[in-house]
Order: sequence, then C-alpha cells, then structure tokens
Amino acid sequence: MGLITAGNVPEAGILNVLFVTSTRIGDAVLSTGLLDHVIRTRPGARITVACGPAAAGLFGAVPGLERVIAMPKRKYGLHWFDLWRQVVPTAWSLVVDLRGSAIAYVLLAGERRVYRTPNTPQHRVRQLSDLFRLATPAAPRLWTAPIHDEAAAKLIPAGGPVLALGPTANWRGKQWRAGHFVGLVERLTGPGGILPGARVAVFGGPGEREAAQPVLDAIPDARRIDLVGTVDLLTAYAALRRCALYVGNDSGLMHMAAAAGIPTLGLFGPSRDEHYAPWGEKAAVVRTAIPYDKLFPPGYDHRTTDTQMDSLSVESAAAAAESLWRRCKGSE
Repeated sequence: MGLITAGNVPEAGILNVLFVTSTRIGDAVLSTGLLDHVIRTRPGARITVACGPAAAGLFGAVPGLERVIAMPKRKYGLHWFDLWRQVVPTAWSLVVDLRGSAIAYVLLAGERRVYRTPNTPQHRVRQLSDLFRLATPAAPRLWTAPIHDEAAAKLIPAGGPVLALGPTANWRGKQWRAGHFVGLVERLTGPGGILPGARVAVFGGPGEREAAQPVLDAIPDARRIDLVGTVDLLTAYAALRRCALYVGNDSGLMHMAAAAGIPTLGLFGPSRDEHYAPWGEKAAVVRTAIPYDKLFPPGYDHRTTDTQMDSLSVESAAAAAESLWRRCKGSE
C-alpha cells in the first residue's frame, strides 16, 4: 500500500475522483466501502469508476457518478493504455488505484492512493481500509436507483419470507453440489425449519444456468423464484434486500448479500475465509471438514477439477444457518 501526494491541483471547486477497482464482482463489492468513504468525505465529487466488465454493473447508481469505464483485459497490459487515453485529459483531485498499477503516476492528480496487497492474514476489507488509515473498516455498500427497487418488488413481492440461494461460483472447486443445496432447502423450509414454507429465490449469473438448474427443478413452482441470469447486478442486489436469509458459495453474490444487510452464510472450502468471508455483523461462514491446506489433490487445476466441497455436510450447513438466523433474530 502507498500514499503519494503531488502538487497538481484541479480547477478550483471541482472535485474529480478516479476510482480504479477490481475485475471480479466479489472483490469489487468489497471495495465499495472505500468508495463510500471517498464520497462521504468529498461532498459534490464527480466520480469515475474503472473496473472489469463483469463488475461494471455494480456502479450505475453511485452518487455523483460521471461514468463507469469497463476495462476488458488485453494482452501486454494494453487495457491500461486504453484507460489512460480516456482519463488523461482530466485533472483529478484524487486517484484511488486498488489494482496497484502505474496509472495514478501518469495522471495529473492532487492526491494519489495506490493499494499494494500486504502479506498479512487480514480480511480484504481491513486491508483496503488501511489505505486511508481508517480506524473502523469501511463496510461494503451498493447504491440502487428506483428502477432497480421497483423491479425487485415485482420479482419478490411481499408475502412471507424468502430464502435466497447462491449455488454457483466462478470455478467448480468452490461449488457445493446441487443435491446438497436441495437438501438444505428441505431442512430450512420444511416443517420445523427456521423458514417453514418459505419461497426460495435462486440467484446466479449469465452462463450459470446449467449449474443452478437442478436446484431450481427441485423447488415447487409455487415457491420458486428464478433469478439466474435474468436480472442486472443492481436489481439482483435490490432483490437480495427483500430476502430473509442467504446461503451460498464463496462468490460475488455472497458479498452482495452481505452488503445488502441480510443474514448471509458463506460456504467455504478451497478459498480463504480469513480474506474473503462475507463482511458484517449478520454474516457467518461454515467450512468443509477437510481443512483448506489439505483440499487440493496432486495436479489440481481449478479449471477442470471437480468440487472440493464434499466434506461440508448438509447437516453442518443447516446448523450454521440456523445458528446465524437465531443470532440475527435475537439482536433485533
């Protein structure tokens, strides 16, 4: 991590902020607390966000937004040159670069904050917050517009609690098997469950239909809400805010659910919860019985190797969900 302050000052009275964040949705969500801090401490700032195309939809309703620049990766780092060409004409009050590139050093800027990943076992939110030396970590948050909230109200109308599921992930090793999700639904929404008879909303991104379909097929029509690849990110976030409980794999959706402020249980195996657990007082994690360091077989390839989540039982996940639900309800 680093802080560099230069003498270049933009036009008086105009606060232009360039916020360069992640390619992946989950990492981008975790950075939004820092963006919120920038917005709150610089009233009236004009915000430009640069990020990967997959994450660009998260930022459409940011207060003071000038534009979102999607950065498709190109060979030889040419995407950085593409970004430079678009932002070099502007005099920036502040450049925040969470990807540790050289972009902040080749722009006219009054202040530069450049993140370097530290070699510490801290959560990503705490690491990012240290860039501004924040005493209290900057909790992730997202912003929606009325169009997103209205769409979510139609997708998930009032009428009893909704269990939200995230059965997909960006690589196979992190995906709990569909049959386990089905068993969890039966346990949580069946007679005697914490959400008896609840509707079930299944979330997922474009291209994740195949992984989610067995879960969708197991939910009765009258209780099933299919949101797999059918809505934009901010509508999905608005829909999550209308749910009672979220259970899902380590993914961007998990971080969106936690940012939405609903009880969120993350299912972890071949990824580090000490870095990427869902953030917040209403969040919890349950891990595989096999420890992280012993999960990876010889020749492991995240692109082709099957799930490494099988040692997480339905019973363990259900017990963790029930414990989280009771804790959150007891704090209300």
